Amino acid sequence: MLKQYLQFKLSQKLSPQQIQLMKLIQLPTQAFEQRLKQELEENPALESGKEDNGEYDSEFSNTDDINDSETINAEDINVDEYLSDDEIPDYRTQSNNYSSDDDEKTMPYAAGTSFTQHLINQLNTYRLNDEEREIAEFLVGSVDESGYIRRELSDIMDDLAFTQNVYTTEEKIQSVLRIVHQLDPAGVGARSLQECLSIQLHRKEKTPHCELAINIIDNAFDQFTKKHYKKLIQKFDISEEQLKSAITEIEHLNPKPGGSYAGNNRIVEHVVPDFAIKIIDGELELTLNGRNAPELHVSREYNNMLKGYKDTKDKSKSQKDAVIFIKQKLDAAKWFIEAIKQRQQTLFVTMSAIMHYQKDYFLTGDERNLKPMILKDIADEISMDVSTVSRVANSKYVDTPYGTKLIKEFFSESMKNDQGEDVSTREIKKILETVIEEENKKKPLTDETLASILKEKGYPIARRTVAKYREQLDIPVARLRKKI
Repeated sequence: MLKQYLQFKLSQKLSPQQIQLMKLIQLPTQAFEQRLKQELEENPALESGKEDNGEYDSEFSNTDDINDSETINAEDINVDEYLSDDEIPDYRTQSNNYSSDDDEKTMPYAAGTSFTQHLINQLNTYRLNDEEREIAEFLVGSVDESGYIRRELSDIMDDLAFTQNVYTTEEKIQSVLRIVHQLDPAGVGARSLQECLSIQLHRKEKTPHCELAINIIDNAFDQFTKKHYKKLIQKFDISEEQLKSAITEIEHLNPKPGGSYAGNNRIVEHVVPDFAIKIIDGELELTLNGRNAPELHVSREYNNMLKGYKDTKDKSKSQKDAVIFIKQKLDAAKWFIEAIKQRQQTLFVTMSAIMHYQKDYFLTGDERNLKPMILKDIADEISMDVSTVSRVANSKYVDTPYGTKLIKEFFSESMKNDQGEDVSTREIKKILETVIEEENKKKPLTDETLASILKEKGYPIARRTVAKYREQLDIPVARLRKKI
């Protein structure tokens, strides 16, 4: 049985403008420039740069938000509001006094051949028959960005048969692979780290140290990787100095030969700082990258279209449809310009709060001066939501006197020291890193010993916490830090 009843419900919905603003805040400078370019291409009512003929004699009004599903009638549009000339609109003024000339807006890109093409060009210098060339080119095509072939020869043989109609044997592929191993950079085409190092050593001048290094890599690779130096000394009947010289030879090799090629067609990400912090007369000065403050205005042509519609007495259906289209584009332009203004303000206010919160660090550059800081601390400071601060911190970079830093690196949890004071986990990590750097590499400190040292310095943390911080710093365990 159907029943009819009333229900009160309170809900929150984000307007299209709010969603647009959140997406713009999240974008770093380069992505923001692409988004701006896209909007200028899609909305003919939006134009960039300064107006040639001075000020507009019109502006569009702050009309109510209109959903996409709402029907708009041309008669409901107050054209006079769009053509009023009472004052200069806010979006016509340059906000925050950011100079568009402060930053270079062009990004040079390097041109060159791909890594694969670089290897194929070298193959052209070898005398190969048709079968060998097809196999060699297929092997080169199987080389990954690190310079390795990480596939079994049997799989390559099957692929050659199915895709290239080349029927061959594993022995033939192995023979052609030896030719690939002769290409530059040395070690390319190897199927394992051991083979990669061995190829490079065999191409070096055969000194006693190099011969010993080859012997170690070819015959005792497992003991070498586990740093069982005493076993190596006993196995090859050598002195500690001889072993040290051989290890030095190995350490100068390249474990990823493909990464050394400048023309490698991997995507290189250029970091463009969104902010810059400078120290002037002992005080911090924050500036927002000028690329984030574009000059935008509404098209004069669209303004004139509205004038023409107003002056027309007998309005046709096509003219009414046109004015509806113009209104939608003008509204979209207004929302976008307003969103950019709010984005500039949000970025500047958020970064300014972070800068003042971590003032001691920005003045000294010493990570031990970083205060414990979480997103909520900044959100409470600037009276914004935590998600807004997160959007700013996760994708933005700041240029400091100590290098370009990702903003989220300034955030860290707090821990209590032996005096009950809150200290940043970044401070503890920095001290841990310093202790490990100063340790005796012949007898590296274990995690248990590191925990005891930190406790003596006033930071009582457990061994497993030391292990976690060490892994976050990408520092290996004591056994792998050992040197002779």
